[in-house]
Amino acid sequence: MMTDSSANQPPEPSAPSPVPPASVSRASTRQLFERITAEIRKIFVGQDELVLGTLVALFSNGHVLIESVPGLGKTLFVRALGQVLGCQFGRIQFTADLMPSDITGSPIFDMKTQEFRFRPGPVFTQLLLADEINRSPAKTHAALLEIMQEYRVTVERTSHRIQRPFLVMATQNPIEAEGTYNLPEAQLDRFMFKLVIDYPSPQQEADILAMHSVQVDLDSRLQKLATVTRPEEIVDITRQNGRVRIDPKLLGYVNSLVRLTRTWPQFHMGASPRAGIALMQGARTLAAFRGRDYAVPDDVVDLALPTLRHRTILSAEAEVEGHSVDELLGELIGSVEVPRL
Repeated sequence: MMTDSSANQPPEPSAPSPVPPASVSRASTRQLFERITAEIRKIFVGQDELVLGTLVALFSNGHVLIESVPGLGKTLFVRALGQVLGCQFGRIQFTADLMPSDITGSPIFDMKTQEFRFRPGPVFTQLLLADEINRSPAKTHAALLEIMQEYRVTVERTSHRIQRPFLVMATQNPIEAEGTYNLPEAQLDRFMFKLVIDYPSPQQEADILAMHSVQVDLDSRLQKLATVTRPEEIVDITRQNGRVRIDPKLLGYVNSLVRLTRTWPQFHMGASPRAGIALMQGARTLAAFRGRDYAVPDDVVDLALPTLRHRTILSAEAEVEGHSVDELLGELIGSVEVPRL
């Protein structure tokens, strides 16, 4: 007969109180962010706004629109990012004859089974570079932007889920207008950030020449980058970032910025409530990247331009006077009192 010997044992000492989960997650998120950027810097030089904005969007369930001239390393960046994050990556070159089925996939007839089966398109990846998205017609834009919003493809009344994380980096060339189709404002609003990438500084360009002018296979160099995370961890951290605290005063500050764009004299159209949501989500993620479990006004200010610049339209008078959206947004942001938390 078995007896319970635990009754004669002295009680075990109570375990020490664990560290609050929030502080642990913030520290680990900051370390992960630093490891990711350190690995990317081994092959990708400069473009801090591109790197930070893309990572904030990725860890906030957002997407980015990138405006830059060709040859600044966007394809290299997304390939390096895929290697470092342990995610699948792909690239679609948008052209005038690109059809929605070319990106989503389509049913094909299987001769063996005598049935149609779905052949996934290139959108079934985790990091997607949509190169020169404004060169394709509106119906192709709509197909991609629906996937960005719903994270699924519906073909023949059957839905196919897109694996998370899913980040679209769409690019457009600012210097060529011939043969392009402007994205409607309603579709631009689907992008969390618009990142404007300029030429590198003289020192950065010299570093690029030194690093990439040698005759070394790029694939072998990418393979040397360490994979520091995995898709499941990215999804988990993204969920944790939603718990970063936003003070009511900071919420009011974000609300004031967004609402002021609708009454600013030089703007014909202001930002939608989605801009405020994106700014709040981005501020939470940026705070986590900086090792905090609470957001501060600096997090909001650092992301205000990328969040608002594609959601506001200049008035005709402002365009004639030669104003830029970034210039006016800078004045607008400076006019709003920063809260003291």
